[in-house]
Amino acid sequence: MSPTQQLAEQLIALPSITPNDAGCLQLLAQRLQALGFDNTTMDSGPESFRVSNLWSKRTAALTDKSRVAIKTIAFAGHTDVVPTGPLGQWSSHPFTPTVRGGKLYGRGASDMKTSIAAFVVAVEEFLATTPAPLLDIAFLLTSDEEGPSIDGTKVVVEQLKARGERLDYCIVGEPTAVHKTGDMIKNGRRGTLSGKLTVRGIQGHIAYPHLARNPIHQAVPALAELAAMRWDEGNTFFQPTSWQMSNIHGGTGASNIIPGDVVIDFNIRFCTESTAEGLKQRVHAVLDRHELEYELQWTLGGQPFLTTPGELVDAVQQAIADETGLNAELSTTGGTSDGRFIATLCPQVIELGPPNASIHKIDEHIAVADIEPLKNIYRRTLENLHAQALAAAHTA
Repeated sequence: MSPTQQLAEQLIALPSITPNDAGCLQLLAQRLQALGFDNTTMDSGPESFRVSNLWSKRTAALTDKSRVAIKTIAFAGHTDVVPTGPLGQWSSHPFTPTVRGGKLYGRGASDMKTSIAAFVVAVEEFLATTPAPLLDIAFLLTSDEEGPSIDGTKVVVEQLKARGERLDYCIVGEPTAVHKTGDMIKNGRRGTLSGKLTVRGIQGHIAYPHLARNPIHQAVPALAELAAMRWDEGNTFFQPTSWQMSNIHGGTGASNIIPGDVVIDFNIRFCTESTAEGLKQRVHAVLDRHELEYELQWTLGGQPFLTTPGELVDAVQQAIADETGLNAELSTTGGTSDGRFIATLCPQVIELGPPNASIHKIDEHIAVADIEPLKNIYRRTLENLHAQALAAAHTA
């Protein structure tokens, strides 16, 4: 068994259902401390939902840092996992890592304990051959990514900003591959903006519509306009912004009552061609034009972020090509991740991890054959960034 698989199995065996870390971060902190990392816990949240956070950093050991601008790369991820679902439907216990048919089974095997194990072992191998790199290396780990994501990475980033920390590159270990590790990199994510719209009417008997006002009838033309609206055209990296209704609630359940109100939940996944404020204004303009009596509550879940090809993307794509022969596709599809918080502190953020076909499912797994290539890609990325730093130092 490789050191990466061994560490992955140790992490999978810890039942860290969000927000319970179950000792994962303590295990990782010990490994990192042995490499010269300084560990800082940044736990947050109420006692009933306490979130464990770890910021761990190893500073380049240079006697004269003025000779070169040292850059920092952070590896970011989450130790928490989603609930297992019915235990009886699993082929083996979800917190007993099991290898069958060339696959490692267990909750978190793909999302994302193997990525974290690969991070750690990649850094161990890199430092074994390059004990004094021209890089600061950091880890940002949380137990609140699968949950509300309020007291996890978001809190750590806020504290790092307050401390004046700077990040130049960040790799988030989310499972991004489609078929084989390295076939896809997420170099950005769309923003998410949710709305809860309540349209007011006047309740009444359905046989006397002139004595009532049906909010469903009033809302439908406006909803149809919003559903058909072209919000933007997207761009090279993002598909166009999308407005989607998720729930409609109206009526008392009786068939002879005009309801007094109707509640519509909707979500906008938006690209960098639109802004949250601009989208809000356009929605309100439609509702006002239809002369609705309404209330609208907004929730901004995250801003879009994008890392264009440059130092980090080039280093990762080259690492993937050298390790696997694949030409990694850049993509911004899918849901949100903690990358949205890190991008407010770090200008270059990408997500790279194993295939995501089994995440959150019964019998979650990762192919054993994907584990070492993932670790090697992370290590090769460090080597490539270090080579860039060496070249910059030589030029300086």
